[in-house]
Amino acid sequence: MKVSGFTIIRNGEKFDYPFIESIRSVLPLCDVMIVAVGNSDDNTLEMVKKIGSPKIKIIQTVWDDNLREGGRVLAVETDKAKAALPEDTDWAFYIQGDEVLHEQDYPIIRKAMEENLNDQRVDGLLFDHLNFYGSFDYIADSRKWTYQQIRIIRNHPDILSFRDAISFMKNGKRLKVKKIPVTVYHYGWVKKPEVMQQKIETFNKMWHDDNWMEKNVTKVDAFDFSKIDSLSRFTGTHPAVMHNRISRMNWEFSFDPTKSIKLTPRLRFLNWLEKKFGIEIGKFRTFKIIK
Repeated sequence: MKVSGFTIIRNGEKFDYPFIESIRSVLPLCDVMIVAVGNSDDNTLEMVKKIGSPKIKIIQTVWDDNLREGGRVLAVETDKAKAALPEDTDWAFYIQGDEVLHEQDYPIIRKAMEENLNDQRVDGLLFDHLNFYGSFDYIADSRKWTYQQIRIIRNHPDILSFRDAISFMKNGKRLKVKKIPVTVYHYGWVKKPEVMQQKIETFNKMWHDDNWMEKNVTKVDAFDFSKIDSLSRFTGTHPAVMHNRISRMNWEFSFDPTKSIKLTPRLRFLNWLEKKFGIEIGKFRTFKIIK
């Protein structure tokens, strides 16, 4: 069984992505790791090189900044990384630059890949996501933030990145996947407020034109983390590769529920239904879970 990882990153240092931790967290599970480094304004390329793992193969790409609809450029870049996988790859492990695996889950992931290797019904493996927000102590837990994603796929040419690289589809159809009891830790919303605001402004350009940006993006110095509907305290442990980054956190964050976004009765009911019974209504899926 050959497992190859793949990821994309651009301006990872500038926007304070935990991309080094992300790559390091996947390496123990992979024989090869493809890192597609886009044209950056910082030291992202040098930082990836310094990881120093013989498993890592770097490909340098140029992002098309004219692709400003639906985050399509992210899928294009993801497909470039996937195309660079060795042909004899069985499983392809996709990780985004702000996602990290917990080492406690390695045995479960390995076992799932081995058990499903010869089951050709299975296109991929499905993970839960834990979305940290504001700091490393809080999780965004409303239905807007709780979702499952495909992070391991078969190395099949017809499986391609979907929309803004949020998931994968096969010939435009949903993938058949096995759900495994593993969580990806997502840290994309844990940054210094000033850096978070810069990231928001830059990334909105991948989805919208200049007119939309002018009307909808407020020019401020720091991101307002209070604009959230529901958070809960994180009571677990973080991946070991994140401990050093967590110790360097240099901003204050607190959550006041009385100042949170007020939801409509309908959304409050849907949140309750999902938290209480796990019933998801109205969420688009790119997968079909099989037993």
